[in-house]
Amino acid sequence: MSEVVTVVGAGLAGSECAWQLAERGVSVRLVEQKPRAKTPAQQHDFFAELVCSNSLRGDALANAVGLVKEEMRRSGSLILEQAEAHRVPAGGALAVDREHFGRGVTEKLRNHPNIEVVCERVDAVPEDGRTILATGPLTGDALAADLERIVGSQHLAYYDAIAPVVLTESIDWDIVFKASRYDKGGDDAYGNCPLTEAEYDAFLEVVLAAEKVEAHEFEEVRYFEGCLPLEVMAERGRLTLAYGPMKPVGLADPRTGERPFAVVQLRQENAEATAYNLVGFQTRMKWPEQKRVLRMIPGLEKAEFQRLGSVHRNTFVNSPVALDDDLSLRGRPGVHLAGQIAGVEGYVESAACGLMLGAVLSERLRGNAAEFPPETTALGGLYRHLRTPKEDFQPSNVVWSMVPRLPGKKIRKRRFRREKLAERALRDLNGWLPTVNVEPAELPERQTPAASPKAMGAASEASGIPNAST
Repeated sequence: MSEVVTVVGAGLAGSECAWQLAERGVSVRLVEQKPRAKTPAQQHDFFAELVCSNSLRGDALANAVGLVKEEMRRSGSLILEQAEAHRVPAGGALAVDREHFGRGVTEKLRNHPNIEVVCERVDAVPEDGRTILATGPLTGDALAADLERIVGSQHLAYYDAIAPVVLTESIDWDIVFKASRYDKGGDDAYGNCPLTEAEYDAFLEVVLAAEKVEAHEFEEVRYFEGCLPLEVMAERGRLTLAYGPMKPVGLADPRTGERPFAVVQLRQENAEATAYNLVGFQTRMKWPEQKRVLRMIPGLEKAEFQRLGSVHRNTFVNSPVALDDDLSLRGRPGVHLAGQIAGVEGYVESAACGLMLGAVLSERLRGNAAEFPPETTALGGLYRHLRTPKEDFQPSNVVWSMVPRLPGKKIRKRRFRREKLAERALRDLNGWLPTVNVEPAELPERQTPAASPKAMGAASEASGIPNAST
């Protein structure tokens, strides 16, 4: 195979992508700016640096992130191999000695016969040759500006704002009513949590008093007026939220026939309607505070959260619009994106994106008609997220709503249902690529116990950081 693939960036996505390509016989030119230059978040010279937390989150297959890690293990992941080799105690989570982990990844890549490591800063999207951009959330200003020129400013963001997502089955539909403003868009387009004036004032008070996540030193806090954190809006005055994301105009509570003082709108998160996001509720409140505060909203008293909110520095494209199905730029077909810049969130998900792209691209370069993983897998669910257009596309961690429901009668016990989803995923992963060949799945014994939320969050929850950047 004569074609050389250039991978720009040796973070988690770039390192995993380069490894997958090289292991499958592709010559790789891995371009990394360290140690010549570093982003404000980076401290060390080794590859796959974990800049925020040392936790790769929960390891149980009843967790979506646990499943995607098991799929990566079975697909020959370098990141998971090194994580296991440098694991440190963290309850039900997979946490690592970050320095030994980074050095291990670096050594494997530098010593691979199919990989040439080049220390160089890339300031423009390459014009020629096959290239994978895996430059992460703090992509340099010059490269980001050139990328913006190609995809259009409306399809490139520099700050993400993620709203919490709540499981449908935990919503009290006796209180929450379905309706669109002025009946536009169908009666069931949105769920609406109605608040009285007293409930609104009480909610506002706890939002203002809640503990917030402080910005990292490497983050330039620059909020956009159209996407402000909940608490920033609350600080601007008593009625700012009531005239903003909690405005009740065009809605009437069917129980009273009257317009509520305020509403929190819930928008369907997926086609299966297994989850809803809280519209306009991006926030920097710490995880425990988000759960406490948001459960004050009528109808969400027993809410179970699939994802909690965050706002942080991040460079990413509107993947469903800006990228083709092979994750290449529509305006530059030979240039692919991987990791957070493509629209995933988190250490594991970034590496997973690099793994998928590297594996599929290597097969296609050999002339094989390789496809991305089946949508029933967690890997395939992440890919599906990158290909599904949304009104407000935002990076996402892997979540259960990304995979289709099980056919037939619904299994009511959530843990058992998720274990069945995991069994199906691992079975369907078998034979995804010629290099992936595993037996029909059984739940690995070491992963059967459910990880507690505290263990799953490990170091990142201890600091109150909802989503660790990569």
